[in-house]
Amino acid sequence: MTTTEFDPVTGDQLKDWGHPPGKQFPALLKKANALRAEGFGLVRIRAELEADRIVPPPTLPLRAPGEVPFHLTIEAETPDEEDNVAKVRETMTALMRTPTIEAGAVMPDACPAGPVGTIPVGGVAAARGAIHPGMHSADICCSVMMTDLGAVDPKAVLDAAQSVTHFGPGGRPQGKRFTVSMKLMDAFRENRFLNHPKILRMAQEHMGTQGDGNHFLFIGRSRATGRVAMVTHHGSRGPGAVLYKLGMEVAEKFRRKLSPETLKQNAWIPADTDEGRAYWEALQLIRKWTKANHNAIHQATVEAAGAESHDRFWNEHNFVFKRGDLYLHGKGATPAWDDWATDATPHTLIPLNMAEPVLVVRGKDAGHGLGFAPHGAGRNFSRTEHRRRMGEMTPDQALVAETEGLDVRFFAGKVDASELPSSYKRADAVVRQIKSYDLAEIEDYIDPYGCIMAGDVPPFWLNRKKKKRR
Repeated sequence: MTTTEFDPVTGDQLKDWGHPPGKQFPALLKKANALRAEGFGLVRIRAELEADRIVPPPTLPLRAPGEVPFHLTIEAETPDEEDNVAKVRETMTALMRTPTIEAGAVMPDACPAGPVGTIPVGGVAAARGAIHPGMHSADICCSVMMTDLGAVDPKAVLDAAQSVTHFGPGGRPQGKRFTVSMKLMDAFRENRFLNHPKILRMAQEHMGTQGDGNHFLFIGRSRATGRVAMVTHHGSRGPGAVLYKLGMEVAEKFRRKLSPETLKQNAWIPADTDEGRAYWEALQLIRKWTKANHNAIHQATVEAAGAESHDRFWNEHNFVFKRGDLYLHGKGATPAWDDWATDATPHTLIPLNMAEPVLVVRGKDAGHGLGFAPHGAGRNFSRTEHRRRMGEMTPDQALVAETEGLDVRFFAGKVDASELPSSYKRADAVVRQIKSYDLAEIEDYIDPYGCIMAGDVPPFWLNRKKKKRR
């Protein structure tokens, strides 16, 4: 229909006049049509609205290649390692082009973790005024906790731990759940990100659970004291995974507006916005939930074993840390400076693999590591490639060959070959590079007695398909 002087002004006309859609549209339409009712023509109305036109800020372009350098604290000693380092260098080079990033570092245990431009495992990225959910990943606050149990029988502790812990997908059934602090749950409800039905439900169901993959419960003995220690490794489970998804959705909205050229996985939430402040607070609350989850499993094991709990400390390695006016994103990287958190202790933990010790280290705050140390041993190739290289050897045979003398248990009963020591980088090389790059001082080794892992658990979507077919 041809526009006449009696036709109302529409939203499409406002957009044609250069007004970006937004909260101001209803008021603009009301003003425009009030002028229309007074007999003003479209040219005059457009001129009257010009003063109200919001001019969007210019978008932020990607940084030039090489504009922001990064530190490599990793060495390649084999062809597999050379290939791995080349891929890590390629993805970090692309990551450094993100407009908010001002520095980066790569740890000795680094390996790629997605498409080019995705922060690798063992990667650190420092951003100014921005929180990047994709740089802490879905496993928010993946972390390790150690409890000194004194002079106890390690087998008795491992048996007790197996009776109380929970591995695999999902949470604990009704009647077998661990208690969650009501104060913490109330804090969840007050946060715009965490006040989500799925998060609130999972916060109850997943307390006292460890998930799958490389998460574990490890029992070993300190070389320094001869005392038995328990170490757990897991993250924020379902609540953290849903928070990550919500954070990525908000970050994507900002990306489209602020920097469309930025890769989707590197989208960010501006820290000085309402969304940024709420997301930062949500991360701190998820951190409290995760620490409580570790504590619940440790305390239940102590009670089931009739043991005593002595020293206990923990540290995360998938998180965002604020230092000055920079947000340090560690993806599989351990903070190694004093006071990295209000509950920080002088020591942090670096596990290697099920047949090797857990390192107890004191951080060196190395500038070339942006203050971080590695989080473990990392991988040189994928889980699928590791299975291929096993040839005709079965997972059970490989387990016996690689963990002789150790009590290694898989919660689901079936050995997960992709978690055997041979699937990881050589532990001695990682230890050597920690020392050569002066990233941390190793003060103790917790030698392995045994551990519990999830095992070869079918993915949750496969079980859903089976149920639908039935």
